[in-house]
Amino acid sequence: MAENKKLALVGYGKMGHLVEQLANQHGFDVALRLNSTGNSHGRAITHEAFAGIDIAIEFTTPEAAVDNLKHLAAIGVPTVCGSTGWFDRLGEISEAFQQTKTGLVYSPNFSVGVAVFQRLVAEAARLLKDQDGYGAWAWEIHHDTKKDAPSGTLLHLVETMRRQQYARPIDVSSSRAGRHPGTHEVGFDSAADTITLRHVARSREGFAHGALKAAQWIIGRSGVHPFEHVLFGDGAGS
Repeated sequence: MAENKKLALVGYGKMGHLVEQLANQHGFDVALRLNSTGNSHGRAITHEAFAGIDIAIEFTTPEAAVDNLKHLAAIGVPTVCGSTGWFDRLGEISEAFQQTKTGLVYSPNFSVGVAVFQRLVAEAARLLKDQDGYGAWAWEIHHDTKKDAPSGTLLHLVETMRRQQYARPIDVSSSRAGRHPGTHEVGFDSAADTITLRHVARSREGFAHGALKAAQWIIGRSGVHPFEHVLFGDGAGS
């Protein structure tokens, strides 16, 4: 039986703890845990600390993610990043990983269901882009401790619609309440009918399983990949 790979958790909040609980199911042992207290500006991410580490999973905040990713790229550790709010720096981060020929998988949402949902939204936007009678909305709700609004996932869905040349206005809104793990909805409305597409997360487990699936996939690969490449192949459209 193959020996488990050594996993580092960069970020040890709710998602980090959940990834740790499920890691063994995916062939990983958690060998290192970094929280925000000891890892300001990525200073704890060193060659010495990561000796023997096969893969890192990063779930932190928009403010911390960029420094963490730069340090992980510099020491050549393959990484899965589930932090949101940093994608305006994706070009810079991609260059850092490409320079060291290290692999990165990133996504605002590691749910397999959300990845499929995104493809359905893309197809709906493509089919309705020339139907002027239809207006569109995009809405999400999350727990009241989520820091970014709209969520990275919702912004990614709207981006997906734009890539399909849906050029009319899209009304975007967010709600924050209670402990909701996440619902995303995209709809199209006309005088004749309404089309509603919705994904509802029941728990965070789906996100953790998806991140661990991505961790298995990126080991031995280089380059920067959205989660869709893990699920649908490098030629996946979105």
